[in-house]
Parts: sequence; structure tokens; C-alpha cells
Amino acid sequence: MTVATARHILVSSEDKCKELKSQIEGGADFAELARQHSSCPSGKNGGDLGEFGPGMMVPEFDKVVFSADVNTVQGPVQTQFGYHLLEVTSRTG
Repeated sequence: MTVATARHILVSSEDKCKELKSQIEGGADFAELARQHSSCPSGKNGGDLGEFGPGMMVPEFDKVVFSADVNTVQGPVQTQFGYHLLEVTSRTG
């Protein structure tokens, strides 16, 4: 079975998501931005979601996590929760 670890930042608007992505691409620390801006409880852990397999997250999230390049910030990804920046930190299987 494929498993992945990922971290994310959840915000309410696509514009905010794009702004944070630009900051990360400019050298800002992903975990620090997650602590400051993410509305998900994982924000206090730098956005770390731990390890999970396919089907454990919402479909839009799953699709990116199990196809995107590892260690590359993806997004904005829209789900029913808002807009996510997400980074796959590892994937096996």
C-alpha cells in the first residue's frame, strides 16, 4: 500500500493561498507560515499531517498527495474546507 506524509496550510481564500505560496517560493519557512496562518489544527505543528494512505483525506487532497512531486509546494488546492497549500514530504509504495 502506498503511504505518504504531507504538510499543509489551510486558508479561506485563493488569494491568501497564492500570497503564501509566493512567500515560500521566495524563501519563507513553510512550517512558520503554517503556524501563523493555517486555520487547521495541524498549523501548530507546522502543518504536519503525519502519515496516511489513499482515501483517508478528501479526494481533491488525495489526488495531489499521491501524484505530485515530493518536496514541491502544490496549490492552491480547493476543498470544502478552504484553500490549501500542500507539500508531500515523503511517499512510499
